[in-house]
Amino acid sequence: MPKSNCVRDEDFALAPVPAEKKRGFWSVLAVMLGFTFFSASMWAGGTLGTSFRLWPDLVLVVLGGNLILGLYTGLLGDVAAGTNLSTHLLARYAFGRRGSALASFLLAATQIGWFGVGVAMFALPIYKATGWNLYLLLALAGALMTSTAYVGYKAMEILSFIAVPAIALLGSFSVSSAVEAAGGIGTLAGLAPQNALSVAAALTMVVGSFASGGTLTPDFVRYARTRRTGVAATIIAFLIGNSLMFFFGAAGAAVTGKADISEVLMLQGLLGPAVLLLGLNIWTTNDNALYASGLGLSSITGFPKKKIVLVSGVLGTLFSLWLNNNFVSWLVLLGSILPPIGGVILADYYLVHGGKYPALSDVALPDVNWTALAAWAGGVALARLVPWLPPLAGILGAALLHTFLAPLAGRGCARPAGHTAGHESA
Repeated sequence: MPKSNCVRDEDFALAPVPAEKKRGFWSVLAVMLGFTFFSASMWAGGTLGTSFRLWPDLVLVVLGGNLILGLYTGLLGDVAAGTNLSTHLLARYAFGRRGSALASFLLAATQIGWFGVGVAMFALPIYKATGWNLYLLLALAGALMTSTAYVGYKAMEILSFIAVPAIALLGSFSVSSAVEAAGGIGTLAGLAPQNALSVAAALTMVVGSFASGGTLTPDFVRYARTRRTGVAATIIAFLIGNSLMFFFGAAGAAVTGKADISEVLMLQGLLGPAVLLLGLNIWTTNDNALYASGLGLSSITGFPKKKIVLVSGVLGTLFSLWLNNNFVSWLVLLGSILPPIGGVILADYYLVHGGKYPALSDVALPDVNWTALAAWAGGVALARLVPWLPPLAGILGAALLHTFLAPLAGRGCARPAGHTAGHESA
């Protein structure tokens, strides 16, 4: 394994983010909003828009689901801002130095898969609308989305500052035009549901839309200057950002039958804005996914994050059509096993270690913490068996199991490395 060099580790894949690299509230909020501005949430909103009245049913379901997401990711953001560590380095405390490799691999592989799907999600609608060369569109999308992940947080920050207001304005304009054409907001709010969907199923859809990706919140919020900044930016991003995507999709589906705002724009004769919105919407999530996967694989292998991102981006682009056609159902299944990882991390930090971790360089971590892996497996089982809000059941189940099992295994606070045990390398 290559020896890590923290001086050259500009993305801090193997070390805490230093104080001089921290960011303020608006920076972290922009990146997190870019992360939560995702077309898949709009499509899910389209299903809800044909299943519930806009007011108050749809509003309460969307805000309720995203409040649950916000609380989960907000806690992860608090841990990240307090430790300055990525999800994958935090996993070392809970799962052990080598045991964390399983969590990191699952998270990384899932994000690379979704990156490829995102590339196809951009290229295919544009190809169908314009007849432009599909493979050129795939290559262009893959290259652009890989570029910001390759450069790192600063590039994602700049892109988000541009993309977030553009997406919000374009989406709002499209919905406003569609509502006006339908006869006003009163008409839209009064539309009767076309499909039957229970509140439990709707909440599961909202929470499940980002419980998997939200587990990677520490990869971005570790840059927050203070814990308050990290928590506030994260909760706002999910409560407002992800909710906005659901409302865009719901309004578009109710008025035009299309859940994707980019398709609504195309129907309105606005091809240019549609391409811009679709591209920015997917780009700001896809580069975050690729960035997070790079951190995870770097944690496992010790190779530089930039090189891993470049290779992963090329692979995700090359296999994008195959991933989109054959891999989505597997990714959804895989996504159900990721939130319990976050549950174990939260329980390990707050309940097992009392809300404080010693520095990685000062602690002796076990190779594998089998009780944490057992708690994760139990959380996955609960998520698969419990019919109501499976992601939340998986998170809470894994957290409770880890809290119970850790003392039985003799795990209290992490042990100082000492002179004889050696130091754990970040």
